[in-house]
Amino acid sequence: QVQVVESGGGLVQPGGSLRLSCAASGDTHNDYNIAWFRQAPGDEREGVSCISNSDGFTYYANSVKGRFTISKNNAKNTAYLQMNNLRPEDTAVYYCALSSRHLCGTDYWGQGTQVTVSS
Repeated sequence: QVQVVESGGGLVQPGGSLRLSCAASGDTHNDYNIAWFRQAPGDEREGVSCISNSDGFTYYANSVKGRFTISKNNAKNTAYLQMNNLRPEDTAVYYCALSSRHLCGTDYWGQGTQVTVSS
């Protein structure tokens, strides 16, 4: 079993930055692909960014391309989502997911961290 914990959310003004962290613990001997999703009130959960464990391939949703950067530190079993030039429409609960099989897969979920972009 794998436990996933996100951190780093908070309140930030438009144009500001935040870095989210995703820490995995437990049965982490298998390297995992990492995905970030987000869900705003009343909206469906949407994929934001993913990173492949095997070759570092990255995916970004069009809405965040050029502003968000995903990265992974295998030695620390931790992944990050650097979010720059944040906009009010980025406000959501951000979730991290891990999968050993699929890019952007969701075998394990974290509990989420709230990001609020507001002046």
